[in-house]
Amino acid sequence: MSTKFLHHFLQPSSIAVIGASEKPESLGGLVLCNIQEGDFRGKIWAVNRRGYANVFNAPSVSRVRDLPEVPDLAVVCTAIEGVPALIKALGEFGIKAALVLSGGAHLDRDSDSQGSIKERMLKAARASGIRLLGPECMGVIVPGKKLNASYASQPVKPGRVAYLGQSGMLANAMIDWAAGRDVGFSHVVTIGNSVDVLLPDVLDYINQYSPAQAILLHLEHIRDAQHFMTSLRDASRNHLVVAIKSGRTAASELTVQPGTPGIAHRDTVFDAAFSRAGVVRVDDSDELLDALETLSRMRPLKGDRLAVVSNGLGPAMLAIDKLVSAGGKLARFSGDTQHALDRHGLDISKPGENPVDLSGNATPQRLVEALSIVSADPNVDAVLLVHAATRLAPSLATAQAVIAGRGKFRRNLLTSWMGLKEALSARQACNQAGIPTYISPEKAVKAFMHMVDYQRVQLLLQETPPSLPFSTSAEIRARCHTLIKAARAAGRKTLTHSETAQVLEAYGIPAATSLYLQTPEEALEAARQIQGLKALKIVHEGNCRPFRYRKHPHKISAGLLQDLDTPEQVADAVTRLGDKVREKFPDVAIREYCLQPMQRGKHSMQICAGITRDAVFGPLIVFGIGGYKVNILADRQVALPPLNMSLAADVVGRTHAASLIREHSAEPQRDIQQLCQLLVKLSQMATDLVELQGLELNPLLLNRDGMVAVDFAMDLGQPARFAIMPYPEELREWTALKNGWNVEVRPIRAEDAPLITTFHRQLSEQSIRFRYFHNKADLSQRDLSTLAHINYDRQMAFIAEHQPDDGSKQMLGVVRVWNDPDNLRTEFSIIIRDDLQGLGIGSLLMRKMISYCRHIGIIEMAGTIMMDNHPMRALMKHLGFTCRYNMEEQVIDAVMRLNEPQSEWQRHRLESPSGE
Repeated sequence: MSTKFLHHFLQPSSIAVIGASEKPESLGGLVLCNIQEGDFRGKIWAVNRRGYANVFNAPSVSRVRDLPEVPDLAVVCTAIEGVPALIKALGEFGIKAALVLSGGAHLDRDSDSQGSIKERMLKAARASGIRLLGPECMGVIVPGKKLNASYASQPVKPGRVAYLGQSGMLANAMIDWAAGRDVGFSHVVTIGNSVDVLLPDVLDYINQYSPAQAILLHLEHIRDAQHFMTSLRDASRNHLVVAIKSGRTAASELTVQPGTPGIAHRDTVFDAAFSRAGVVRVDDSDELLDALETLSRMRPLKGDRLAVVSNGLGPAMLAIDKLVSAGGKLARFSGDTQHALDRHGLDISKPGENPVDLSGNATPQRLVEALSIVSADPNVDAVLLVHAATRLAPSLATAQAVIAGRGKFRRNLLTSWMGLKEALSARQACNQAGIPTYISPEKAVKAFMHMVDYQRVQLLLQETPPSLPFSTSAEIRARCHTLIKAARAAGRKTLTHSETAQVLEAYGIPAATSLYLQTPEEALEAARQIQGLKALKIVHEGNCRPFRYRKHPHKISAGLLQDLDTPEQVADAVTRLGDKVREKFPDVAIREYCLQPMQRGKHSMQICAGITRDAVFGPLIVFGIGGYKVNILADRQVALPPLNMSLAADVVGRTHAASLIREHSAEPQRDIQQLCQLLVKLSQMATDLVELQGLELNPLLLNRDGMVAVDFAMDLGQPARFAIMPYPEELREWTALKNGWNVEVRPIRAEDAPLITTFHRQLSEQSIRFRYFHNKADLSQRDLSTLAHINYDRQMAFIAEHQPDDGSKQMLGVVRVWNDPDNLRTEFSIIIRDDLQGLGIGSLLMRKMISYCRHIGIIEMAGTIMMDNHPMRALMKHLGFTCRYNMEEQVIDAVMRLNEPQSEWQRHRLESPSGE
């Protein structure tokens, strides 16, 4: 949906509690008390059909229509059976937002062919435009606004963490944990089994309007993967996001989803989605709390090297074992650190080495001294203190010494106070001081690795990839679409082996030499064209479908004859295979026979790569070790297209295949580069051929001679919807400038970072100031990522590119827009190279962007122009923008209406200066 009316949920000025009662077990009474005890500043009414004058001192009426005013928010706590009719009444009364806490066991069951309760709720809401959050949600808590419209078990203090989830009970547990660790929340919102407002809607609102620094997400299921990924990627660029997903196994999955071909466990798809969005994923609720502890209280890491300081070697070694098994690095101390530890007699068990063990007779002061020395080492990125209570160093006294001396520590500090009775007070002291603390060294290390993972996924988000290794042309796409259209016309859902080979050839994916034939006579002729031993495979409907593995691997070659030598043997093999299929499977039509040179795979690695489609996330790229053991070896990695070389390298690098290549290949960089190029080509294929449902290359042989696909299969489906909007190839166009240059105007892509850097260096200081409102001499890596790696679902940037005779590329200008989540407003910016002013590039780019924004339904385009930017002011006037002087900001606001509002809400939002 959108953020429409969400401020009524999160910043209401008045609330009506429907079903409020003073009965002890009353949900409405509990919510009303929480609202009052939270010191809500607005008006509060109770609605109770018994006609009480007051409920818990709040004025009460018996019916919604008897309310003295239209409240901003209605909190529904009545029996779920009557909620659809109540929603209708609330909407007719003019209420814009309803929070439905009621629930039940049969929300999805159809009743008397009138639709389920959820369906009837949504239908009633659509009739009036009222927004619904729920049913079965815990409510909404915004401590900074004195709002607690929930059945939470205790008050929540203000903070900088937003919790957004689908489970009310997990939210209650999170609130209790936060109270114990002195952590507050900016927002606590649970959507329950919501029929209207979804988690991405709330995420968009929090990203726009909340002061939160971190966001905790709890997910059970996702309905719209593109909306989810767009919101999540936007949020993770501005906030630290930690996510936990329940329903990781088939037994705990609430929504029945069909399996994803080629993927044994669908949960790996969520791993890929979270990684792509720059989100830290945790496996359980303990990890969620520990990850929040670390990520909200630590400074950003510069690396992944951990030092351990302890008053006992045993606990320290437990931490190191966990660190190494989790893929972390144990810091190696510099010579200066080793000498300093030795000089002060601080390191007992392994002098000068990591871990630093001070033994059981260490005092608090000696521990602080060791922490100071180790944290000053440039080879250390974080320090973990592991402590067990002794008579010389009681836990609380040691914690107090550490807190007092933390100004001396130059690196992030994590603490683990082992034990319960004495350690509890030490952990409490660290909590109050804002120092991350954990019940065991293993938990501390795991939390540290979350920080390492967060840095990794964020760096991947900011990385600007090298040039694309492959780009398709309109001719290539047309050739492949013709093959698909012919298969569809013949009533087929799969391509033949020969047709798939043609698609692979079009995309530059090497396939084994294959000759296709129908009769023994054709086999005689074909066999003479191939030297050496040959293999003959029968092609039918069954083996044209990708990711269909037989239960018994030894039967995988049932339709295959190998080591055929003479043409006569090949001709005889055609007859034998044909007779075998006609006898055992009379209903199966033989499409063709495929003859190939024998591929023994000696000195080769077998790879499996391809494209599959998930019911929620759409097309996926898969990669891992191949052969018939593919599912047993559990080496398959998954990625969401579109992919670039950097993203492909991340996928390949996580597989056992990459480890084998690095260990045994004579040229590992070349081999890994080839595999990355393959994944980028597959990603492009998935983007271009939206009817392609699955493609499997298995086995794909990799050896010193290169890479070749031996066997492959492709099937077709309905046009795909991608979780991440792919590059909009259809928006590219060519035009001529006044000086005769032939220029391409196209959407920007992540690989354009070098073009942007060169372009920026060619701009004058004045042009940079006009664009950024201050001088920006150089662009940082984060700047380049933000400018080049855009989300086409919310942003667009068109560049004008010219290619001189020397083959180089030049960027002449760029126009950008940032759309709000509701697709109402977009903000533009434009900049043209100084030496190319007057050629009409600015007008060309702006007209292209105006046309694009009008087409996707944006209602209003706006931009801010500096007072002395006279050329831009003239261009805006020429294009038809309305320009007004903004006295407060001392700038010119340029606005153009692209489409007319379709509702009163849209008109209200456009007139509201805050955009809410």
